[in-house]
Amino acid sequence: MGTIFGKEKPLKEVLRENKRMINRAVRELDREKVALEREEKRLTMEIKKAAKAQQMSSVKIMAKDLVRTRQYITKFIEMRSHLQGCALKLQTVKSHQAMAEAMANTAKAMHKMNKAVDVPAINKMMADFERENAKSEMMQEIMGDAIDDALAEDGTEEEEDRIVQQVLDEIGVSFGEEIPDAPLGVATNTTAQTTGPSKVAQPAGGAEDPALNELEARLNNLKR
Repeated sequence: MGTIFGKEKPLKEVLRENKRMINRAVRELDREKVALEREEKRLTMEIKKAAKAQQMSSVKIMAKDLVRTRQYITKFIEMRSHLQGCALKLQTVKSHQAMAEAMANTAKAMHKMNKAVDVPAINKMMADFERENAKSEMMQEIMGDAIDDALAEDGTEEEEDRIVQQVLDEIGVSFGEEIPDAPLGVATNTTAQTTGPSKVAQPAGGAEDPALNELEARLNNLKR
């Protein structure tokens, strides 16, 4: 349907007008049905009166009118049911149209949001964040080292060396109590040197064993 200027009406307006027309038709059918029901009651009373008066010809004529009236009442009920079905179809079409508009608006909003999101800018921002985070961690490490150097006290290195030496001496004592016997077939030097601390016998052939050297060093530390 168009207006006087030849422009088409929006779908919402068309659906609203059609629904209004259907509701008007339903109200008119209801009024006609009520009038026919009143006529039905009147005819029923007239038929009873004519039957009591033994007017059989009038009874037959009014009986035909009564049957016709009841048929029209039934038709009006059927027409009203059809009109209500049309109204439900229009309501369904209106719901579909509203859903289509909502989906279209949602698609437009999503398109605008996707256009607003700048992927290269986000990637650049993440790269800047990683770079600045690395700088921050490096600065924290440098400041920590600087604070440690500033708070360091003179003379602590000697104390630390003394404690380490004491711990090593205690370990050497425990190792000295569990020195294993020399293996068979290895030549040992039975003569002790006159000067200097005594040394552990070395294997034949002049080959040096690192384990024996370490054990000798620990024994020398015990004699100090």
